[in-house]
Amino acid sequence: MPIPEGFGITESDLHDEVIENDLRAAKQPEAHILEQVDAHNYPHDCRFAIKLALEEALTNAVKHGNRGDRSKKLVVRYYVDDERVVIAVRDEGCGFCPDEVPDPTADENLERPNGRGIMLMQAYMTRVWFNERGNEVWMLKLKHEAPKDATACDTEHA
Repeated sequence: MPIPEGFGITESDLHDEVIENDLRAAKQPEAHILEQVDAHNYPHDCRFAIKLALEEALTNAVKHGNRGDRSKKLVVRYYVDDERVVIAVRDEGCGFCPDEVPDPTADENLERPNGRGIMLMQAYMTRVWFNERGNEVWMLKLKHEAPKDATACDTEHA
């Protein structure tokens, strides 16, 4: 699980958790990450963005990557400091091609009950990267990024 270029961390910076393929089990690394986010005084909108993107990544890994198979595992890696949050989620599934996921904002997909997870991760995080196989996602959130739209952290006016 090599770190993608531009995330600003090294292997020794990362915390690793291996969990069962279950959304209840996924609450444990989520809680650990959010504790660190709170300890580093990230503003509420950043915390919300991180929580939402993490929940989407974990849900996708459990339901779509590992297809609900409880014999499979998830690997969650994370790093939090005063400048950035880096989160990686890897499943044991066969992967997918993110470019082939239908656009959830297209008219024919508006009423579909799913398919918005990747869009939300990309909207709320500074950077989202998938490995070539498509079974691993890395997400970066900068605490003080320049606002790209309403999803950026507003630390200037907090």
